[in-house]
Amino acid sequence: MTNPQRPRAFRIPAADQPPPEAATAEAPPRPEVRLVDEPYEIVDAADGVAVPVAPKRRAPWLSILFSALGGLVTIAVGLSLERLIADLFATAPWLGGVALALLAVAVIALTAIVAREALGVWRERKIEALRERALAALTTRDHTAAQGVVQELRGFYADRPALAGAIRRLDAVGDAILDVDDRLALAEGELLSPLDRQAKAAIAQAASQVSAVTALSPRAIVDVAFVVFSAARLLRRIAAIYGGRPGLLGFLRLARAAFAHLTVTGGMAVGEGMLHQVLGLGLAARVSAKLGEGVLNGLMTARFGLAALAVCRPLPFVRVSPPTVNDVAGQLFRSSEPKE
Repeated sequence: MTNPQRPRAFRIPAADQPPPEAATAEAPPRPEVRLVDEPYEIVDAADGVAVPVAPKRRAPWLSILFSALGGLVTIAVGLSLERLIADLFATAPWLGGVALALLAVAVIALTAIVAREALGVWRERKIEALRERALAALTTRDHTAAQGVVQELRGFYADRPALAGAIRRLDAVGDAILDVDDRLALAEGELLSPLDRQAKAAIAQAASQVSAVTALSPRAIVDVAFVVFSAARLLRRIAAIYGGRPGLLGFLRLARAAFAHLTVTGGMAVGEGMLHQVLGLGLAARVSAKLGEGVLNGLMTARFGLAALAVCRPLPFVRVSPPTVNDVAGQLFRSSEPKE
């Protein structure tokens, strides 16, 4: 019986020459390589890659309109002042001199106001940049970026005597911590935990005041005015706790960001927090309609305060759980329960 497999001859290519099939085949494109610090974090790093989204193009007609109107108003004010000073000089030279001195004082005051507003906006943008860099460091597991965030946060609070001990403890640790989460969590616990307690106490106080005033006031306009005043004061107080110094423009930016955050998070919390809120409001409404209205207004003030806390905080919540309504306004539910 003959063997069907007969001997065959093969040509062995040289070591520096690729095989014919490889030479003719087109080389596939090399995938983009990302370097990560730890091999077991490759999946996390790949999931954290941001997908670029094309920005929406909007016609800047509104900006052009306001810029043009602002330019017209500026020219009109300048011409009016120039004519006024010229008429005063024509009437009496000393009146013209007084007008020029008052104009100089007004210009100095306007410059100081503009500088204060610019400083407040700059500090808010610095806080926002710190938070975004911390989120990016947590996503990409970048130790160098996390170290830079901690150092910048340390310098941001270096002028506060109450945090001097925390800053010394951070300096004592130095570069001994290599994990990104541990490094940011240490800065969060040492520098931001005392500020978080102050902010939560401010939110609880504002919610209690709004609830009490709403329950006792006889007019709805008084309720609305006090709620708006308390929300504005609470926003400024939380911003000052975390190092912001908002002027008028800075306050408007913070208010818009806080309302946007409150819209994204979706009103009342879902789950146990929502159950407690509904039960507390229902018990209060059974006792008195005004008491139920007071609890609702206090609850919404607490929700706005939590949104302001998230916007003004220079770091995201790393290891600390974000505060809930029950943490800052739980006394409203307890005080609304009918006593047997």
